[in-house]
Amino acid sequence: MAQDTTVPKLNFEYWLDKAIKWGQATTLESQKDVCFHLPQLQEFLHQVYETLKHMDSVLAIQQFPLIGQLLGRLCWNPFVVGYDESQKILMWCLCCLYSSEPQNPVELKANSWIRSLLCHLLSSSKWESNEAETSTFISTLGYTSSDYYCQLIKNMVFSLVTELGENQFNGLNIQGRVSASRVHAMSLICHPLVTLPDLMPLLETLLLYHGGASKEILSSEFLEAVNEAFLKKKISLPEPTVFSLWLRHLPSLEKATLCLLDQLVSIQMNSLEEVACVIKDSLLPQAASHPAIFRIVNEIFKNALLETDGTPEVMTIIQVFTQVFLQDHQNENKQHKFPLKAYFPYHHQPLVTALLRRPFVPATHWSQHLKHISDMLKALVEDKNISSLADLFEIWFLVAHFGEWLDIAAEELLKGAVEPDALLWLLAFYYCPQNENQQRTQTMVEAQAVYNHLMMLCSCTVLSVKDLEAAVYSIMDTGQYHNQYLVTHLLTNFLLFSSGGHMIAQECIYHITETTATSKEVCSLLIRTAYRINHNGEKNQRAVKLLNELLQKLTLKV
Repeated sequence: MAQDTTVPKLNFEYWLDKAIKWGQATTLESQKDVCFHLPQLQEFLHQVYETLKHMDSVLAIQQFPLIGQLLGRLCWNPFVVGYDESQKILMWCLCCLYSSEPQNPVELKANSWIRSLLCHLLSSSKWESNEAETSTFISTLGYTSSDYYCQLIKNMVFSLVTELGENQFNGLNIQGRVSASRVHAMSLICHPLVTLPDLMPLLETLLLYHGGASKEILSSEFLEAVNEAFLKKKISLPEPTVFSLWLRHLPSLEKATLCLLDQLVSIQMNSLEEVACVIKDSLLPQAASHPAIFRIVNEIFKNALLETDGTPEVMTIIQVFTQVFLQDHQNENKQHKFPLKAYFPYHHQPLVTALLRRPFVPATHWSQHLKHISDMLKALVEDKNISSLADLFEIWFLVAHFGEWLDIAAEELLKGAVEPDALLWLLAFYYCPQNENQQRTQTMVEAQAVYNHLMMLCSCTVLSVKDLEAAVYSIMDTGQYHNQYLVTHLLTNFLLFSSGGHMIAQECIYHITETTATSKEVCSLLIRTAYRINHNGEKNQRAVKLLNELLQKLTLKV
């Protein structure tokens, strides 16, 4: 028997030629030759796997066109499968060739072929004599091969789930019976098969399994594949399983958050109910009941806000997410749930508490509570210890989460708030947090001037657009006009909630969106107001009707 001592690296032709000659190793000569080459073959297969795991399946098949034939033949050679770790490495290689998103019939057929090989390898044993006997045994049981292997997979999954479950609760045996490397191997084999329904119990058990290891024992490829399948709605997982996935794998949580942002930014926001529904379906607000997840999601939102220069869409998403999260937290029945201040641990806690009290403060006390918030915020901002822009931004970002308070402040002002200066300062801070070169001070002066003009007009039952222009837009002509967003906020609320404003609301708001750069801001404000009125059960049918008419026309226009 010729003995080859050197084998070129990744020489598929060499090993395929060997595999063809060996067949299923039924002759004594072929069996001897297989046994002689097994160590070299295993090393070769390991090198193949190390190469394949950095490629996608299409590229791998393009670069190594003989790989399918080779692996297919080796999987049916009992000497190869029974040697050392060859069976496991063959499975790894097949997993790398599996297409997670097959694009054509060829890839679908290749996936089916890979699954059948994996079933065969999983059912192979070192004492199995030959395939003919196995087939006879299966037939005797009354199964087809397909049914047999399908049931075998279910039994195998049940067995592994039971094994992991026993190990998970084995409190007396610290090391447990299942090694970390075995659990890691399980996850690696499951990687290309995460969408198979029969595998779901094992996926859930793996994702909930920890085993006391200090490092992550599940493969990152497996975690990424499960997250990808979940986000694309190819699989459905129980909430605790999803939360465990995001807690143990930060990239999956980041991807889920970015996918939610992309989805919401790409749709046309016609109502906050629609936005809230999409946010709830993502399971992120529910997962955020764990403070670590909440803070990571919050950090991603903050970066998105900075990168988009504070667009109204992103700001609205953050505010609605916060509202949905708080509703879930309030309705949560857990005996040991985290206190709300745990989600904002690095902020001024009295301010956090005041901002969080929105659902518990009756409407008759809104104005008083807003003054309390404004006074605390002003003292905090003017504190000499708050010197950096980063510190100032963090305070502003905290307030921005609870944007509903700002909308209520603008509405309360036009109802004749007892302390208008405190509420105006709160709005001035939101729209101009920095006071460099007296910007916020100037914004406050302008806000007071606009507010005084609007309050004079509140007593008028009949108004024209010209009256409003003469009263308000004269400020813009002084050359000292700094913040059109704050003025637009006050003006829009005046048009919605004053008796005279209703008559000219449509004409005036169209004028604002055409002559200023605030079209998206106005739409966002109208959507928020409609949501607040409907959500809080406020009985203002006239305002609701006007809002619906405005939104219908403005969303088409914008």
